[in-house]
Amino acid sequence: MVQDEIFFDPTGAPLAAHASGALHVQDIMCLRGSHCLFDGFSLTLDPGAALAVYGANGAGKTSLLRLIAGLVPIQAGAVTLPAAPDMAVAVHYVGHLDGLKNALRVWETLHGFAGFYGCAALSEWQTKQILSLLGLSACADRPVGELSAGQRRRLALARLLPVARPLWLLDEPFTALDTQGREVLTRLVGAHLALNGMVIASSHEALPFATQTITLPAPQGSV
Repeated sequence: MVQDEIFFDPTGAPLAAHASGALHVQDIMCLRGSHCLFDGFSLTLDPGAALAVYGANGAGKTSLLRLIAGLVPIQAGAVTLPAAPDMAVAVHYVGHLDGLKNALRVWETLHGFAGFYGCAALSEWQTKQILSLLGLSACADRPVGELSAGQRRRLALARLLPVARPLWLLDEPFTALDTQGREVLTRLVGAHLALNGMVIASSHEALPFATQTITLPAPQGSV
């Protein structure tokens, strides 16, 4: 099965399904400077569901993801995931910027992701498996600075794999990806959802893996 190929513990065995329990976003408010992007915003996301967040530029799509991830303070309301009380260890966030270091080699970057998330050192098998899944096997020894935009995006998405976390927050996940890259990401998301994971992704285009959608209202003064 797909998830058996992707999600595994340090011994190479498949990981157990994620803990059950819905994500609850309750009456949150988001400010950008003195401007209120949204107030009283709520949603519930069940295990195995993927939410696509649409909206015009400036509507607050990225801000919503960052609020849920705990990267910016919530001015009002609450974000809770009962199965994982500490949101800091329940979330993988992949922003629209790749956050990669050009001097590191591709395999070194992958091991850096694992170390950052407190994972035991990746085995050679795991490293090859993840790079193969992302279509980066031929690039393993290349410096990140030599990668194309699409390859960099695939590598940025590799941070989702070394450690299992129930909630993936993806900001414009298809940016710079070609058709094959989009299929790879869709397959990864499908495996995550099959393990009762959850996904919230912002986008300006339809996301094939979404099971539900919301559209944030356009910011005041936009045309």
